[in-house]
Amino acid sequence: MSELPPDPPRLRAILAHLDQQLADTETIGTYLRLQRAAVEAALTRAEHPPARRPGPRAKGATGLPALPPTPIRSGFVVQQKRTPRGPEPATVHLSDCTMIEGTPTPIGDHDARAALTDPNIAACAFCRPDTELGIDIA
Repeated sequence: MSELPPDPPRLRAILAHLDQQLADTETIGTYLRLQRAAVEAALTRAEHPPARRPGPRAKGATGLPALPPTPIRSGFVVQQKRTPRGPEPATVHLSDCTMIEGTPTPIGDHDARAALTDPNIAACAFCRPDTELGIDIA
């Protein structure tokens, strides 16, 4: 590192700039973790497609159309809210939570545990995914 200036005003300016860079980096890190979780969920769905149900039998068929396969559902989702002031901290919900707004990203148990240890990601106070996972968030 180069030599720092000796006067307090310039040192404060440098410190403020470094604090801003750290804050920006945390925001990018949170975004990248959410994107990574979305890619992992898509990979899991691609590697484990739902089982195909056999169509109606020719002999003794009921004549009813076959039901579409049930999609694989995760037990947890991550919701990211955007506001005019910038993004709010992400929130982890149980997948059937009624407080989810927008389009959430499904994640697995392991990713939900990892997300809830991040100080920039909160657990939903309504559905309490941290309690479901056995995590004590203080």
